[in-house]
Amino acid sequence: MHPGLPGAGAPRKPWHQVHKALADPLRIRLLEWLIEAPRSARQLADCAGLPADRLYYHLGQLEHAGLIEVADYRRLARGKAERVYAPAQTEPPGDDATLEETAAFLGSMLEATAMDITTAYQARQAGRRREVDLHRGALRLTDQALAELRGHVEQLAARFADPGADGTWTRVVLALVDLQDRPDANPPPGSPA
Repeated sequence: MHPGLPGAGAPRKPWHQVHKALADPLRIRLLEWLIEAPRSARQLADCAGLPADRLYYHLGQLEHAGLIEVADYRRLARGKAERVYAPAQTEPPGDDATLEETAAFLGSMLEATAMDITTAYQARQAGRRREVDLHRGALRLTDQALAELRGHVEQLAARFADPGADGTWTRVVLALVDLQDRPDANPPPGSPA
């Protein structure tokens, strides 16, 4: 970008381009396999049942979006080396995101979740064993209760998050979304509480 143009020198947002990178179901799967364990393109190709050369574009898109990074180089025969990819530390859009950026990011997440649920139900219909539990409800939570609930969710995630343990990879999605505006903690003088 030219130094005189608006936005020049603005720091790149860590989640910039994330929603575009996650718009492809294959890229979502690649990221999921890398969350399980760092892998090379060849190993990811084995997971996907595709030739490795079909994955390089997608890996490039994930790397450009800051979702994955090269974690290591593994020596191969004849002096060659292959890249080993791992998830990068990324944060979802924050308060500085535009409404469009946030909506696109969340749309990608919801689409990925819908795909997981659909795939699990299709597997169940085919006679395989997949567990799916969906719960949707509404709770009235004070600020203190919301903070306490978030703390409990973090504790549960930490308690059960053991990637080295035997078991089945299970997607856990929890959304805490206010359905109405929260009352201000300190309303302006003269305003109704």
